[in-house]
Amino acid sequence: MIEQMRTVAAVLNLAVAAVLVAACHGSAAPPAKAAQVTGVRSATKTAKPVAPQPAVGALFLGGTDAHTCTASVVHSRTQDLILTAAHCLADGLPATFVPGFDETAAPDAVWTVGAVYLDPRWVGSQDPKADYAFARVSRAAGGTLESVAGHALMLGMAPARSGAVTVLGYPGGVGGQPLGCDTSVAIDADGYPSLRCGGLVDGTSGGPWITGATVIGVTGGWNGGGCEDNVSYSAPFDAATASLLARAEAGGPGDAAPASFDSEC
Repeated sequence: MIEQMRTVAAVLNLAVAAVLVAACHGSAAPPAKAAQVTGVRSATKTAKPVAPQPAVGALFLGGTDAHTCTASVVHSRTQDLILTAAHCLADGLPATFVPGFDETAAPDAVWTVGAVYLDPRWVGSQDPKADYAFARVSRAAGGTLESVAGHALMLGMAPARSGAVTVLGYPGGVGGQPLGCDTSVAIDADGYPSLRCGGLVDGTSGGPWITGATVIGVTGGWNGGGCEDNVSYSAPFDAATASLLARAEAGGPGDAAPASFDSEC
């Protein structure tokens, strides 16, 4: 959605001035938008504040106190990986992650993002169907992310048909708690998982779409989440997503994220 897609653009501009504010939203969707939401239920729910969850956290970009996106702890052999939207990361800007973020964070609750692993389609052309990223994190106090957080989500695949899902995300800014929405996911005509839920504002990009203990998507994909504030999208998780997780588990050098992001919104 527009506010989600403007997140990185805002950070790239404001980090230079050491000032980060929430991006505005609410402009009209492009004419093709109606076709994009085909297959999504007409009823729209509204995201509401929920208690922080240990496997979901706020992502801070640019070395400020303002979080700009959402990420989640994903289960891995190395137990040190997070999952977010690829458009939430930009080359040259430091990033940190706080699982279970709740208003504030103690120094030992902050994990520094190291190597970032991106689908080649995203690196090459910012293909929206590859708008996901895994990243290795660490902290000075040591330990693995999964052992300290106490919980991690299993990586799953995009559903073949409609199904129940919970989407979580942190509104951008300083402090705050996450928003959550229990709704249903469907696959649109272009192959993107999509859901209806109002109130998923700036900062919720990268937030996990959860079924049970499995993450089947993250807010992003088509125009980084869509151009309406009540309809969200995800890149379709498939074998390429699982392959990227395996590459991240294996270690080695990561990928340089594009320094900017373009949206049709």
